[in-house]
Amino acid sequence: MTPLTVGTTLTPQQTSTQQSFAEFLEAFKAKLQHIFQGRADIDLLGTKRGLPPFVLREIMSTNPFSAFIPAKFGGRGGLPSESMAVISAASYEALGLSLMFGINYALFVQPVAKYGKEALKASVFKRFLQEKAMGGLMITEPDFGSDALNMQTSYTEELGDYHIQGTKHWGGLTGWADYWLVTAREQTPDRGLKRDIDFFVCDMNETSQHIDVEEIYENLGLYMIPYGRNKIDVRVPELHKLEPESTGIKMMLDLLHRSRIQFAGMGMGFLQRMLDEALNHCKSRFVGGKSLFEFDQVQERLSRLQASFTICSALCMHGSENGGLEQDLSGRGLEANSIKTVVTDLMQEASQSLLQLVGAKGYKLNHIAGRATVDSRPFQIFEGSNDLLYGQISESVIKLMRRAKLSNLYSFLTDHPLTARASENFTDMFNFELDLQMSQRKLVELGKVLARVISLNMVINLGERGFRADLVKNSLISLSQEITGLLSTYKFANASTVVDGYEENSFWFSFAR
Repeated sequence: MTPLTVGTTLTPQQTSTQQSFAEFLEAFKAKLQHIFQGRADIDLLGTKRGLPPFVLREIMSTNPFSAFIPAKFGGRGGLPSESMAVISAASYEALGLSLMFGINYALFVQPVAKYGKEALKASVFKRFLQEKAMGGLMITEPDFGSDALNMQTSYTEELGDYHIQGTKHWGGLTGWADYWLVTAREQTPDRGLKRDIDFFVCDMNETSQHIDVEEIYENLGLYMIPYGRNKIDVRVPELHKLEPESTGIKMMLDLLHRSRIQFAGMGMGFLQRMLDEALNHCKSRFVGGKSLFEFDQVQERLSRLQASFTICSALCMHGSENGGLEQDLSGRGLEANSIKTVVTDLMQEASQSLLQLVGAKGYKLNHIAGRATVDSRPFQIFEGSNDLLYGQISESVIKLMRRAKLSNLYSFLTDHPLTARASENFTDMFNFELDLQMSQRKLVELGKVLARVISLNMVINLGERGFRADLVKNSLISLSQEITGLLSTYKFANASTVVDGYEENSFWFSFAR
């Protein structure tokens, strides 16, 4: 640390950037602990919408967003490893807070840092550091959720400015963010829309750029974060348009894949909290004269929670080394979608396990088990529904297999860098010819298998770095068991369809004797 002269007073910004990262992270954790386990009761905060001003003020007093900002603009450097560690620390105390941090980092700061003009970055990041500003992303529209490429928000160029009009919803931090990254398609002379997508930064302090909130949603869970529907009719200067390296669609894929690759940061602290809460409860709760910790079924649940902790650790390590702005992630959907789906499935499963272990007490809104179950559920939906992403994982693999003129799944897995190490554990299981024309449901089922094989590969890599061997061993066993079950489901022939008009001749009472 740089030595200080007597009488020197550091601003929070200077303190946060001159501390070693270990000191910075510990100070941030201590502040969160003081707030959520002391001054403000998180179990009560979790039942109220939004955050009391003093809570947000206290959290931001450590200047946590400085970890996200490039060093040339006064931040700590924006290193993925440091940024993910900060987000993980937030998710240990409150998942909603972690999502707030994740939105700012992956969906605003990173794309602006990579694609924004220098003058824009200097202005925006100065306010982030000095005024504790926040930013969010608006892609989703009421009629075009996952179908983002058909968004109807449009823009025209008028006297050097861009006039953007449309409606966006489910943007996290609705009504709170100081800046919005808004997506739109250029309007053609015949009032049609071009296929490509562009990104614009809107500054809520500027009247011409202000986005009106039409409705605040009563979202189920994640009470800390406001969501809603927004009417967009703004004019932004040319400086505020992001500059893609090739096309806007590739820029969007690069942005989303980077966010998904770093998703494990939000899951890490949350999964550790679920594990710690479960261990503490099971060791202190006695049934029939012995603690829950001694029961075999409880051991199975706890070992699975511990495996989730280890798996997510491996995905964090991979994300921290493969999510940098210097990398083009637009074509890396296979690993990005695998990390996002596996992490979010682990989060929901972990919260369900904790709720099961705690029992009725955990079903209270002000208990962490019930709150965690509700709060973690939307992670399987936003930034790409897991069902959709699992299908895309399979489609990516099939595309690669066709290109390599392969039909045997094991042959492909042994050659691909994301699966080569893991495939050694499944020599016979994957040695079959893959149907390259499978149904959508089979694409989803296979995608679940492939995502976990990729995760297992990352766990092996983590173990080779020196991560605790017994934790790695248990997580490999857990993943192998899950892969075996999912592969069995994939191989089971199931072509069932919905019976339309099912009401006829289907009332059980008519057949009771």
